[in-house]
Amino acid sequence: MSDEPPFDVAGCLDRVRRRDQAAARELVDHLYPLVIRIVRSHLPRRVAEEDLAQDIFLKMFTRLEQYQGAVPFPHWVSRIAVTTCIDQLRAQKRRPEFRWADLSENEAEVLDAVMTNEKDVAANDAMAAHELVHKLLDQLKPDDRMVLQLLDMEQKTIAEIGELTGWNTSLIKVRAFRARRKLRSMFLELQQKERT
Repeated sequence: MSDEPPFDVAGCLDRVRRRDQAAARELVDHLYPLVIRIVRSHLPRRVAEEDLAQDIFLKMFTRLEQYQGAVPFPHWVSRIAVTTCIDQLRAQKRRPEFRWADLSENEAEVLDAVMTNEKDVAANDAMAAHELVHKLLDQLKPDDRMVLQLLDMEQKTIAEIGELTGWNTSLIKVRAFRARRKLRSMFLELQQKERT
């Protein structure tokens, strides 16, 4: 156990509002693990995560006066981070056609195993499965990708997703259903292309 007292967010925010640069650095240091985890879990690898984290902190500081204290400060920052990630995905607007030929040999085997249910995916193919999932998720619209990552990969509840994104329960459920249907359609399309 650490003898260090818990981080005083309220006190630090008061000092930041009085333009205390040291307090601003302390706040960033405290929130950095949370922000970088969100960035890493919601963006394609080709995005510079440190740049995006800096954008999130910039938004946090410029919107600090909007924080009313209704939710814990880290939750408020998480929402900014998730929204910024969604905006970044939208800005990319790159969803080129994805073909079976784009898959590595391991990814093709994993996809075939998943689609045919003939055999379990071997443990050593876990990396190929991981890469395949991300390639397919990259083909989805940003909001669809986000809801599947939060629900299925991060195991967040509908309530937690609503808190992070501002979406209502019905929207989250519908978006998840449609996103899963699109993924399944992409799986089937890839499999069909492989057979022709």
